[in-house]
Amino acid sequence: MPRKLSSSSSFAKPRSRTVASPATENTGIVRVAAIQMASSPNVHANLAEAERLIQLAVTAGAKLVALPEYFAIMGQKDTDKVAAREAPGKGPIQKFLAAQAKKHGIWLVGGSVPLECDDPKKVYNSCLVYDDKGKQVARYDKIHLFGLNLGNEHYREETTIKPGDTVVVLDSPFGRIGLSICYDLRFPELYRAMGDVDIILIPAAFTATTGKAHFETLIRARAIENLAYVIAPAQGGYHASGRETHGDSMIVDPWGNVLDHLPRGSGVVVAGINRAYQDSLRKSLPALKHRALNCAKNIKIEVVSI
Repeated sequence: MPRKLSSSSSFAKPRSRTVASPATENTGIVRVAAIQMASSPNVHANLAEAERLIQLAVTAGAKLVALPEYFAIMGQKDTDKVAAREAPGKGPIQKFLAAQAKKHGIWLVGGSVPLECDDPKKVYNSCLVYDDKGKQVARYDKIHLFGLNLGNEHYREETTIKPGDTVVVLDSPFGRIGLSICYDLRFPELYRAMGDVDIILIPAAFTATTGKAHFETLIRARAIENLAYVIAPAQGGYHASGRETHGDSMIVDPWGNVLDHLPRGSGVVVAGINRAYQDSLRKSLPALKHRALNCAKNIKIEVVSI
């Protein structure tokens, strides 16, 4: 069973569980949602579960909804996602995302979708963003590929994923959004290269081992150092491959407060994006204006304007 939905704003206490009607939301505060899943190798079943959770987020009043990395497929082996890859703009996963965004009139983020690349044995791990009309408005291909050799855990994303090479930021009705995926979280220079973004998206599938040690700390750090809201939908549970993912999907405000989070299992976390609150923090602590080093040098940056 999904957890009870929570509704928080930037003025709420961290980890608040107070539930409020969408009609009582303060003026100027926009609700956003992060969806947590424990996806299987079955694409159809995963899309059905995602549809159910998107409906929960919409019922709670969310206008921007983000799905986790690998939401459509967590295979029994790494090559399963290669078999399920889609051509850009085609395929059941992308069709699903477009249809859900249009149906509910929301902005929807497909945490990651396996898309074709020029290597038949690999995919791009791509974060796709759809507007409220169901149009794909942005795509980010994961740049940093996860590798781990720790005890009995061994991961090498480079064997099945081709890395992207472009930082992507998107102008939206909710502010400027920076796109990233999972392992990118460990590389702060990526986020600095984005410039001044209002919201950072970090869909993830952290392992239980690394997640327990570092996930919340890194998420909060990215929020604090960029004075940005962070939306981090995650995989959380056991998977057919035997892999265990950490979960702890969360939404964090620009001061580093965790507004809502879900430790494990399928469900939705919801919180309020308050741009006035964010602006006041940036005026009180103008750290973004005090940056003395240029982290964007020689980096490809795509700014998508709507």
